[in-house]
Amino acid sequence: MAQSEPSVTSIDPLWTRIRSEAEEIAHNEPLMASLVHAGILYHKTLESVLSFRIAQKLASQEMSELILREILDEAYASDPSLIEAARADILAVFDRDPACHRLLQPVLFFKGYQAVQAHRLSHYLWKEGRKDLAYFVQMRTSETFGVDIHPGARIGKGLMIDHAHSIVIGETAVVGDNVSMLHSVTLGGTGKEDDDRHPKIGDGVLIGAGAAVLGNFTVGNCSRIASGSVVLQEVPPCKTVAGVPAKIVGEAGCAEPSRSMDQLLQGIVETI
Repeated sequence: MAQSEPSVTSIDPLWTRIRSEAEEIAHNEPLMASLVHAGILYHKTLESVLSFRIAQKLASQEMSELILREILDEAYASDPSLIEAARADILAVFDRDPACHRLLQPVLFFKGYQAVQAHRLSHYLWKEGRKDLAYFVQMRTSETFGVDIHPGARIGKGLMIDHAHSIVIGETAVVGDNVSMLHSVTLGGTGKEDDDRHPKIGDGVLIGAGAAVLGNFTVGNCSRIASGSVVLQEVPPCKTVAGVPAKIVGEAGCAEPSRSMDQLLQGIVETI
């Protein structure tokens, strides 16, 4: 009789490293041991960790942590793209934020990362037709993290929101893959139209602090929006825009601004 093939245990390098970092924290800082055990080491998968952590943050007297965990567990089981995006978001923060020195930091400590995962849940519920529950998650995300993203907004993978204070993203906004934005960014509409009214942000875009992008138009791939700018019209790919209202002031300066995080206008500031 032929012998069966030996089972192969799958290796998850990201999860393995997060667990290793948690063990290091528990050893070096005993006062945090219970936190990392409950938040990381008790769990067998990253999905379980995120379900626990996001439910813990969003829970209130109106909806318990247990109910929220059930909703999150269902979402992760039903839609694998949610955890795929969550992994890409962790790597984006680790790669682009110089204050991030461990892969577990976004999961445990960074409200920008946590708020984005909460939005991904609300968007999942929105697509499933559970709009009232999606609105509830949006409300709690805004109250907890200071990040207000409509459940209908579509957010790509690898999003990094640094500091994550006063972020507003409207219902029909679309954000591409590998986008970076800083605090106080608004992706909004103009007027009172109830249709497709929000901006479409391409891949690899860097949006500086306090920038407002208002209206239904495209911000091209790998472009840069300078801090404090008010963008009211289409931005071509690979360009830098600045000012109020924003105008093209030069090239983007690199292949993918969202990864370089370079916000200086060296050599082009005189053209503003």
